[in-house]
Amino acid sequence: MPLYEHTFLARQDITQAQVEALMKEFQGIIEEGQGKITKQEYWGLKNLAFKIKKNRKAHYAFFNIDSPPAAVAEMERRMGINTDVMRFMTVRVEELETEPSIQMRKQDRDERGDRDRGFGGPGGGRGGPPRGDRGFGGGGREGGSTFRSRPPREGGGPPRDGDRGPRPPREGEAPRAPRRDSTPGSEG
Repeated sequence: MPLYEHTFLARQDITQAQVEALMKEFQGIIEEGQGKITKQEYWGLKNLAFKIKKNRKAHYAFFNIDSPPAAVAEMERRMGINTDVMRFMTVRVEELETEPSIQMRKQDRDERGDRDRGFGGPGGGRGGPPRGDRGFGGGGREGGSTFRSRPPREGGGPPRDGDRGPRPPREGEAPRAPRRDSTPGSEG
């Protein structure tokens, strides 16, 4: 029989017990069609990337299904009718995963407390060493930035005539005298 992974999203205003009842209902539909659900996971109430039917959150549930296509089609038909189910997706796969899904592993990691750093902790909340050596406003210079797009000009000082320096003379043209600043207080 074909193998499927199926995920559905239920409305945020129903309880976890109601979501588990929905999961049992859909499991019954698959079993009526001579199929079986090899793994069920409830991922919890999660934020959505965008509103779906005026909901900002949804209960996520996941199934691994070993079933004929007709049973899966019947389950999807009934999910489309059910007002508690907002979205669902079924994907045919070559083989089913036996270990817990990534979402369940992530929940386990969160429950264990592996993340002892908070927002803005060491490394800026990213887990690495403190980043005082980086970027603008701190690095090795007093004024702030350690970034320079170009090496400093020979002789130092601000560039004249843009970044390129003075224009070379054209053929038959006398070399130009360097410009003088026209700012008040400059002698020239």
